[in-house]
Amino acid sequence: MRSSKSCSAFKRVAASAIVIGSALASSAALAWEPTKPVEFVIPAGTGGGADQMARLIQGIVVKHKLMKESMVVVNKSGGAGAEGFLSVKEAKGDPHKIIITLSNLFTTPLATGVPFNWKDMTPVSMLALDQFVLWVNAETPYKSAKDYIAAVKAAGPSKMKMGGTGSKQEDQIITVGLEKATGTKFIYVPYKGGGEVAVQLVGKHIDSTVNNPIEAVAQWRAGSLRPLCVFDDQRMPYKQKVTDTMSWNDIPTCKEAGVPTDYVMLRGIFMAPGVTPDQVKFYVDLLQKVRETPDWKEFMEKGAFNTTALTGTDYVRWLTNADVLHKQLMTEAGFLAK
Repeated sequence: MRSSKSCSAFKRVAASAIVIGSALASSAALAWEPTKPVEFVIPAGTGGGADQMARLIQGIVVKHKLMKESMVVVNKSGGAGAEGFLSVKEAKGDPHKIIITLSNLFTTPLATGVPFNWKDMTPVSMLALDQFVLWVNAETPYKSAKDYIAAVKAAGPSKMKMGGTGSKQEDQIITVGLEKATGTKFIYVPYKGGGEVAVQLVGKHIDSTVNNPIEAVAQWRAGSLRPLCVFDDQRMPYKQKVTDTMSWNDIPTCKEAGVPTDYVMLRGIFMAPGVTPDQVKFYVDLLQKVRETPDWKEFMEKGAFNTTALTGTDYVRWLTNADVLHKQLMTEAGFLAK
């Protein structure tokens, strides 16, 4: 028979366990989560890399039931993305609005003078870094970047057309860098999104593009476009064949191809200013779950992304350095707002 002393001790332990259990349950119950649909802003047009990535995230969240509320994707590309950035800046304290960013996060305010800086929003997570590839139409005779640059020089200044997304943004910055590195001069033709840029190259309305891999992979696989080099200091690691003869890893770096220019682009998530650490943590955790899915890993390989991911102070440090770099690039290109 149990003694009254041991019985009393047992009751105390049991009571403590109940209190601890209740506290944990209470703590879990207090963790923030959305209470209405989340607006997912894309500061760019449809069909481009940011648009594709945002819609993939939305699909993964639904497919894997990662969030109780829905996620509504909205394109706000006006003013080179300023429309999207300002809508988030103005939503102070609203945790039901997030935005996917590309490097127009830095270039748009510098080029347009709109009253916006990345510090006006709350950094959440770097999802990946995106590459840029020099593309030509597959029916042209150019087999290497060196061949193409020689043809551009032979044609004379401002004869060959380089298509890209937007003006005074990443694609045009790379084009200017390419011109400076090779002594060439292109006619730069801006379009609303990377999807349209790829279609224009297939139609031979332009001579080349610096599209992201994901924006031109379908046309490459179909045999309509040809990649000449990647604007990075190392080759893309993906060795599975995309076409019958080539993988992403088979594309040389532009430096290898005699064109010493490199540039990678942010794919990151921000929230409005004035949100709480708990609200930020919800999206950090949500995006980590997204990145762990097979769907995401397949997308990373399909689009040949650099899979670097950062949060917290590491993300802020990267953003601070990238801000300085873009101001330098934009100044050298003469793209700063007067």
